[in-house]
Amino acid sequence: MANYTAADIKALRERTGAGMMDVKKALDEANGDAEKAIEIIRIKGLKGATKREGRSTAEGLIAAKVEGTVGVMIEINCETDFVAKNEKFIELANKVLDAAVASGAADAEALLAYVVDGKTVADLVVEEGAILGEKVVVRRVARVEGAKVASYLHKTSKDLPAQVGVLLAVDAETEAAATAAHDVAVHTAAMAPTYLTREDVPAEKVEDERRIADETARAEGKPEAALTKIVEGRLTGFFKEIVLVDQAFAKDAKKSVGKVFEEAATKPVAFARFRVGA
Repeated sequence: MANYTAADIKALRERTGAGMMDVKKALDEANGDAEKAIEIIRIKGLKGATKREGRSTAEGLIAAKVEGTVGVMIEINCETDFVAKNEKFIELANKVLDAAVASGAADAEALLAYVVDGKTVADLVVEEGAILGEKVVVRRVARVEGAKVASYLHKTSKDLPAQVGVLLAVDAETEAAATAAHDVAVHTAAMAPTYLTREDVPAEKVEDERRIADETARAEGKPEAALTKIVEGRLTGFFKEIVLVDQAFAKDAKKSVGKVFEEAATKPVAFARFRVGA
């Protein structure tokens, strides 16, 4: 007869985030000893880590934190949405985020090498993934600095943690600047710009777009005299799609995002936008 109860199974699942059958098997092997069962779950999970290396990690969450003039954001991935909403996975993400803030890491490689409580973040992720029974990956990190930094996390499903995250920094500390930063962060989550300003768009990308616009206009039989104006007009439309300050503001399409900042007497310094798996 088993030396544990249904309550013991429930408690161990809450502590580890492991599946019911894995918990029951571990308790059986540990003769009901919860601490020994946790050790068994971890060891078996680590043994299976190699088998999980090739698995896809398309689920996960975005987490962000702003401290003073610095905002930090991470994307951490897992295999299934079931684990993505698991409290243990969310706790792990928060630990990784705290490490990202403390380390000053600007990329995932530096973050994974950072040591927390005697072990690297990379080892922590592997161990927690072993208990959860899935491959877990810290995919990317962003750091944004400015006089004011706004963060916005968006849930695409009420049952899951945030799947989209934005950090946006401006160069002024006023209340108006903070409001504009927040509003544009929300806009950025929805409209997914690629660049902050036109100057940030690679020159070769602009030239490719100009060439395509010119060739298209000629194929459409547009008059030679009007080509320059047509091409520049289409290039402007291209910028309005991918450049943040050129986009029509989501809350008021009659004004551009650049105008929103102008009215708040501030300028955007930098932004980062993550979407899980994108």
